[in-house]
Amino acid sequence: MSETIHVEISENPLSVQAACDFVMDDAHGAIDTFIGAVRNHHEGQAVQGITYDVHKGLAEATFNDICLEAQGFWPKTKYYVSHFQGELDIGGISVIIAVSAAHRGDTFDACRYVIEELKKRSPIWKKEHYPSGKSEWLAGHSLNDAADADVSCCGKCGG
Repeated sequence: MSETIHVEISENPLSVQAACDFVMDDAHGAIDTFIGAVRNHHEGQAVQGITYDVHKGLAEATFNDICLEAQGFWPKTKYYVSHFQGELDIGGISVIIAVSAAHRGDTFDACRYVIEELKKRSPIWKKEHYPSGKSEWLAGHSLNDAADADVSCCGKCGG
């Protein structure tokens, strides 16, 4: 861990305040956050909760690499990335990303970059639990659909 990057996998409830406290900097006028929460449906099917399984060491290393890459695109930024491991009910917070910078544009772009790369590259698996009592592991995927990848890309990575 460094003074500008904090990454973790946690089995405890995630804290938005801890994320904001870490990235707070007297030289930064903007903090952007992304908070992922468990929703009650997926692809037309009711969902009761999700279990997240994570390869902790590899995930934390991947989070750190992504943040270092982002700092290369948006210098003088700070990052906090925390992902939950275990079972969450509807509304439970699964991931928190906070980014601070001198100006808001950098925080918006950097935060989007971090969540998109996290979704593509991190060893995190989701098992949805349904009202029928059945559960199913989901295939990993990016937040971007191929159709709108050029619209949502930050433009910094050449993607």
